[in-house]
Amino acid sequence: MSEIDAGDLLPNDRVQQSVRDGDITQLTRGAGNRYASEGDTFEIDGETFVVTSVERRTLGEFTDADARREGSKSLAAYKARMERVHPGSFEWDDSDEVLTYRFERRE
Repeated sequence: MSEIDAGDLLPNDRVQQSVRDGDITQLTRGAGNRYASEGDTFEIDGETFVVTSVERRTLGEFTDADARREGSKSLAAYKARMERVHPGSFEWDDSDEVLTYRFERRE
């Protein structure tokens, strides 16, 4: 367990604010780099969050519930968002391995 910089896990200010607001409680990133471990903490605007789990999975395992935890209305909307924010370098492949980080506000 260690304290990490929120920017190491959460890629930009918009995502960080969505986490702070409770709209995002999970973030998935490519499996090539590990950005946090279970039990790590990070701070956003004086609020502390704890990483509750880190799970290795494939994109094909994603569900609508995962998409909602990542701030999208549905899996289809999540896929479209990923293609939009990674122009030219991202194509959804169900077999791609990723790491899913779940976190919650520490009370």
